[in-house]
Amino acid sequence: MDINKYINELGEQAYAASREVASVSTEIKNTALNAIAKEIIKNKDDLIKINDQDLQTAKKSGLETALLDRLELTTARIDAMADGLKQVADLEDLIGKTTEYVEQASGIKVGRMRVPLGVIGIIYESRPNVTADAAGLCLKSGNATILRGGSEAIHSNQAIANCIRAGLKNTGLPENAVQLIETTEREAVGELLRMSDYVDVIVPRGGKGLIERVSAEARMPVIKHLDGICHVYIDDEADIEKAISIAYNAKTQRYGTCNTMECLLIARSQAKTVLEKLGPMYQEAEVEIRGCEESKKILGNIKIATDEDYATEYLAPIMSLKIVSNIDEAMQHIDKFSSKHTDTIVTENKLNADRFLREVDSSSVMLNASTRFADGYEYGLGAEIGISTDKFHARGPVGLEGLTSQKYIVLGDGNIRS
Repeated sequence: MDINKYINELGEQAYAASREVASVSTEIKNTALNAIAKEIIKNKDDLIKINDQDLQTAKKSGLETALLDRLELTTARIDAMADGLKQVADLEDLIGKTTEYVEQASGIKVGRMRVPLGVIGIIYESRPNVTADAAGLCLKSGNATILRGGSEAIHSNQAIANCIRAGLKNTGLPENAVQLIETTEREAVGELLRMSDYVDVIVPRGGKGLIERVSAEARMPVIKHLDGICHVYIDDEADIEKAISIAYNAKTQRYGTCNTMECLLIARSQAKTVLEKLGPMYQEAEVEIRGCEESKKILGNIKIATDEDYATEYLAPIMSLKIVSNIDEAMQHIDKFSSKHTDTIVTENKLNADRFLREVDSSSVMLNASTRFADGYEYGLGAEIGISTDKFHARGPVGLEGLTSQKYIVLGDGNIRS
């Protein structure tokens, strides 16, 4: 296969489709999203069988546990894909929305209109649900997309893409509005990253190596986050039951996700009480704790954490732990080690809560809630294209608004500038 020719053909087709999708009505877009959801549910059994083939191959090749978890399609996850598409369909359509026009001294009226970005390239590893999530968000926001999933999920992604094409075809929308790169050749990624004539933005979702490569090689803007080193801080004035429930859920509800807690910080006044209850719960869940000297005195047989541990996204049943003197030391630790993804404070003290929410510089900052809520579905976005820890254009879970831009609209009546 001529990779260069193949990828450029996809780019040309996506660009043409993007012009059409940008102009279709909200009703047509919503009909397409619901049609795709229907196709996914109709083919649920086949999707699970095909996904199992990918899982078995991945296990034989030694794919790590966290990535196997991301790769698996269960009945619940397939239902969630379909529900996400329906939720996106129910969201307000931002395309074409304008701000209030303001008349200037010259007589012109100036406003701004929300518009699609164009063609969005998405490169992702393991998670086949991204195929449906990305397609749904891109369609609703008036964009075309080119998807490049990982080789370990190729058959699952192809099966989901077939559902998407069927839904588009049934609605009369161009099937090329959502295209999956069918080859697993690594060269295809490089070609996509160089295709700035057709692709307006790249979104990488995967390991640090993938994201670093995309950031270095892409000739178009990139929406990304590198790590998910998320913290839970249990404050001096935390409700103990809330604290234990949140800290346990944030770590153990699912290990292989970017919004899983990797480091627990506990105010010294609460440490003994919290750890005597929480420690055995982590032990029963077979979570390895790497903590400070002070926490080791309470818990006994745990490893001593290093700075490298505090700077690690484990994506596994491993966590770091540190006892701190107060909120200031907690925020200093977060400032040093956080990846600016998601950080939570558990407290009943309003002043400390306000300080934490205001001063912690992460894309999601939470009060009395598990870090596991940091995703587009839980935020009411329907789904997310990814998480951005950058500060320009989009930050946090990237939903519909993050996949649009604004242009100025100027209304005149023969006005000329003097």
